[in-house]
Amino acid sequence: MALHVINSGKNESMFDLYTRSAAVGNIPKYKLADNPNDPELVLDLLLDELLLDGNAKQNLATFCQTDVDKATHVLMDKCIDKNMIDKDEYLQTAEIERRCVHILADLWNSPESKDTIGCSTTGSSEAAMLGGLALKWNWRKKREKAGKPVDKPNIITGPVQICWHKFARYFDVEIREIPMEHDRLLMSPEEVIKRIDENTIGVVPTFGVTFTLQYENVKEISDALDKYEKETGMDIPIHVDAASGGFIAPFIQPDIVWNFQLPRVKSINASGHKYGLSPLGVGWVIWREKKDLPEELIFNVNYLGGDLPTFALNFSRSGGQIIAQYYNLLRHGREGYRRIQQACLDHGIFIAEEVAKLDLFDILYDGKSALPGAAWMLKKGTDPGFNLYDLSDKMRARGW
Repeated sequence: MALHVINSGKNESMFDLYTRSAAVGNIPKYKLADNPNDPELVLDLLLDELLLDGNAKQNLATFCQTDVDKATHVLMDKCIDKNMIDKDEYLQTAEIERRCVHILADLWNSPESKDTIGCSTTGSSEAAMLGGLALKWNWRKKREKAGKPVDKPNIITGPVQICWHKFARYFDVEIREIPMEHDRLLMSPEEVIKRIDENTIGVVPTFGVTFTLQYENVKEISDALDKYEKETGMDIPIHVDAASGGFIAPFIQPDIVWNFQLPRVKSINASGHKYGLSPLGVGWVIWREKKDLPEELIFNVNYLGGDLPTFALNFSRSGGQIIAQYYNLLRHGREGYRRIQQACLDHGIFIAEEVAKLDLFDILYDGKSALPGAAWMLKKGTDPGFNLYDLSDKMRARGW
């Protein structure tokens, strides 16, 4: 006969999560514990701690996707262990990335959309840096061929997101940023021409400025550079930072000329995880033609048994975001994207109209002609007894 001691079979898994030793004791935060902890408990504690984050759907200051459908969750889960950089092993993920590149090249009017070149990135910031590097290498090759010095490259931008400052610092390029001043909040052709010299590697209009949501006028800038080339012989290329507008204008503002329709536009970057409707983090950079990406920047690496041509700053990452991007492109099509982006634009217009009715603010952007949203400032010369930081604090108290 077997002898049993009463209660000897009990273990912590029998008890409520919050009565277990790790929950009522201490788990080290900044060093590894000596022993493992119950995975269910650790998951629950982490989910509780994450409640302290803001609710993404109430984030009015983000351009990033905050709504992810069930199919995307399924695809992300299925692809979590697929390393997209290992194209020899995950051939179909590589093929789907290639399809996305050609779809975007076609969307942005590349003259050779079936044969051009591009790649996915972790976001539009990395994509912007790759576009900037191509500008610098092309400029340097021209200068070296002409026997001229290559030690002082510069790039011209409007009021830009921090990634262009990072590019300039990391890759030793002078940034000539056109500041917002007086009633001019965007890059203008006149301000661009003032800053050009023989060391200018390119001009970067922002197609959806983060401060005001407006588009900088790529066509006007291109026309000015065409005129400048006729006068001086200097051919200055354009890279369009379309982090947000690249997935907006083609669907709801098709009459705006900003992309590869302009021969001077050599490359475009965009965020798939913004208005591309994909989960964080995926970006894209596309070149007008293969010749616009210097061959010296493409590495052919024998990686895990296969020859891998690559041009990226990041390597190992999940292929899930790429697959999710392709899912969105297939699922929505042109009409689906148009309806979604128009709904977003309509919300921005509504917000601008309602804010204007308060009679406390001057509307900087009314939501009608560029990115979805609205931008405003306190009326000049008035003191309502609060500033925009106070307003932001009050909104944060309600979770916005």
